[in-house]
Amino acid sequence: MNHQEQHIEDPDYDQMTDEVLAKDLESSEDIEDSEDSESSEDTENSEKSSKASIKEAIQEAAREDEKPASSSFTLREILGGDILSTKFLRQQIWLILLVAIFLIIYVGNRYSCQKKMLTINHLNKELVVQRYKMLSISSELTERCRETQVLQMLRENNDTTLHISDLPPYVIEIPEE
Repeated sequence: MNHQEQHIEDPDYDQMTDEVLAKDLESSEDIEDSEDSESSEDTENSEKSSKASIKEAIQEAAREDEKPASSSFTLREILGGDILSTKFLRQQIWLILLVAIFLIIYVGNRYSCQKKMLTINHLNKELVVQRYKMLSISSELTERCRETQVLQMLRENNDTTLHISDLPPYVIEIPEE
């Protein structure tokens, strides 16, 4: 299988991995050639150099240097976390902080609005209750102020000197000067 086919089929394909494998393959070929044609000293030197090259390749792969950022991110890079590289985060830190501040303000504002809405609903319910009480008290006052009710209260309280007049009301005219 050539490298292009491997790149298409293997989702974990990485150019750095390809380079390490190529170096490892070259070093193993060098070791085989050296075993056949050279002495044991050359074999030890080539093994040391292959170990050193493998060690260098591993160190190079483990280094935290950034790969050059591509102009467009693929879905694999986004889901794989490549978008969260330190270089990208350093470039976008102010935007991320601004978005975080706006989110905090949004959540705080929403909480404040919900709290005020609950207060308004509670006060509206209390207003309706007070309105019903006012209507019932007003109707009770209207009932007690009727003439028949006043007369009945006067009869029940015999100690009063108030009574109903037998004469009709009349108008007193005052001449203007």
